[in-house]
Amino acid sequence: MIPDYQALMLPVLRYAAQGEQRVPDVAERIADDLGLSLQEREELLPSGRQRTLHNRVHWAKFYMSKAGLIDSPARGRFIASDAGKRFLASGAESLNTQTLMRIPEFFEFFTSSNKQDAEEKTVSPASASSEGQDVATPEEQIEAAYRSLNAALRADLLDRIRDNSPAFFEKLIVDLLVAMGYGGSHRNAAEQLGRTGDGGVDGVINEDRLGLDRIYVQAKRYAEENTIGRPAVQAFVGSLVGFGATKGVFVTASSFSSGAIDYAKNLPQRVILIDGQRLADLMIEHGVGTRAHRMIQVQRLDEDFFSEDG
Repeated sequence: MIPDYQALMLPVLRYAAQGEQRVPDVAERIADDLGLSLQEREELLPSGRQRTLHNRVHWAKFYMSKAGLIDSPARGRFIASDAGKRFLASGAESLNTQTLMRIPEFFEFFTSSNKQDAEEKTVSPASASSEGQDVATPEEQIEAAYRSLNAALRADLLDRIRDNSPAFFEKLIVDLLVAMGYGGSHRNAAEQLGRTGDGGVDGVINEDRLGLDRIYVQAKRYAEENTIGRPAVQAFVGSLVGFGATKGVFVTASSFSSGAIDYAKNLPQRVILIDGQRLADLMIEHGVGTRAHRMIQVQRLDEDFFSEDG
């Protein structure tokens, strides 16, 4: 298991005391020390843009630098400061943000960067120390908040879908498929979806703008507790065979049983099952039924800007 960034502070500082270091090198050495598996070493943050271990080593190094325990002698490199070496020489067996709070430079940095609003609330050492117990890095906290907001949004979307009519649900599927690039145009897609209305198929939509291939669609706006089982999927597949179709999408606002999912995996036809959770995720991803409420842009230091090489 990958330690949190506070648990990594002392190991990072110890390596920094041995000489100049780089985050990837220290992360690799710590992974060796802990016996982390290849999967753990390669684990990415939910954003998929950085390795979790590297991110936590970076934040451990960053916070210690704000406390004066680590210096940066060159771009991308760090080393233990005299203060950092004295801390290690003291024989301390733990190091975390609560420990760093005892250092005035870090206390000032931490409290000023964690003000709740523009009124500059006063943060006492006791309250700041309790905040320092958080084991997630700032980026992990942002992503955790993002996941929580999306989870709430998914639930709201599905509730609203189930409150509306089956006709609204079919229109929603048209909007989503067009947003995903299917159907050529909204008008053409709307004409085709809902056109058949028999044989277990609700509609057909072009897979591409030229109409070279078509996808048959079944849409079921069921209540959350009404799971779609294998027989319903079998009936849909039978309809595809009758139409000579090879591709189908079965969409529901509820869920599919394990039997239905296993059945769809082993078909000669390509049948995609989209349950309520995946439907909501696709709606959020493509902005169908949702709109941007607040944009937060996280800036990073541009190392190239400060480089005087060349």
